[in-house]
Amino acid sequence: MAEQETKSYCLQDNLGFVALIQHTGDDLGIVNAARVSFGKRKELLDQGDKKLIKYLIKHQHGSPFEHNSLTFHVKAPIFVARQWFRHRIASYNEISGRYVELKEEFYTPREFREQSKDNRQASESSSSLNHGNLAKVFEESCKQSFRAYRDLLAQGVAREQARGILPLSLYTEFYFTCNLRAFLHFIDLREHNGAQWEIRQYALAMLTQVKELFPETVQIWAELKETEKN
Repeated sequence: MAEQETKSYCLQDNLGFVALIQHTGDDLGIVNAARVSFGKRKELLDQGDKKLIKYLIKHQHGSPFEHNSLTFHVKAPIFVARQWFRHRIASYNEISGRYVELKEEFYTPREFREQSKDNRQASESSSSLNHGNLAKVFEESCKQSFRAYRDLLAQGVAREQARGILPLSLYTEFYFTCNLRAFLHFIDLREHNGAQWEIRQYALAMLTQVKELFPETVQIWAELKETEKN
C-alpha cells in the first residue's frame, strides 16, 4: 500500500504532528480473526458481529485485534518520544543525529505548569507563573544550546558528539508501527487525564485518525471505557 500522509498538528506550533501513513485491516478483519476458531468467515459486518467485538473487548480476548497494522509518522519533542518509546509492543525508526545535522526546531510550551503537590510525576495549571518571562528563559536556553551545537560542528566535532548538548525540547521524527491491540493500550494510557498534556494531544489526534479505519471497534472500546468510569 502506498504511503499517504495527512498531518494532524498537535502542539499549537505548526511543527509537532502525527500522520497515519499506511494501514491494513478493518472491523470485519477482527471479526473474521475471531470466527476462524469455528471455521467461519463473514463478508459483511452485521449487528451480531458488533456484539462479538464488544464481547472480545469486554472479556479481554485480544488476539483478534492483532491481525492488522497501523504506521504513523510522528514529529514530537524528544521528551515526548522518550515517553512514547516505553511502549515496546511496536516498531520504531527514528531520525539519527549521527547521520544528519539536526534542525533548529524546538517546542516551547504555550503555558507553563507548576509541579503537582500530590503527584511526583504530574503538573497542574497555574495562574501565578509569569508565562512571558518563562518563555523567554526557555527559548534563550534552547537557542544558546543550538548555537553551541553549530559551533562544535564548525570546529570539526562529530555529529554524534555535538548533539549531546541539545535539549529534550528539540523535535525528533520517527515511524511508529503497531497493531490495533497495542494501539488501544497506548491510547488507554496516554489519553488518560493523568498523562502529560503534550503526549495526550498526540494520542487524541491518533485516535481520531484510527476511528475512521475501525469505526465500530473504536466506538465500542470507548463506550466500554466510559461504562467502567461510571
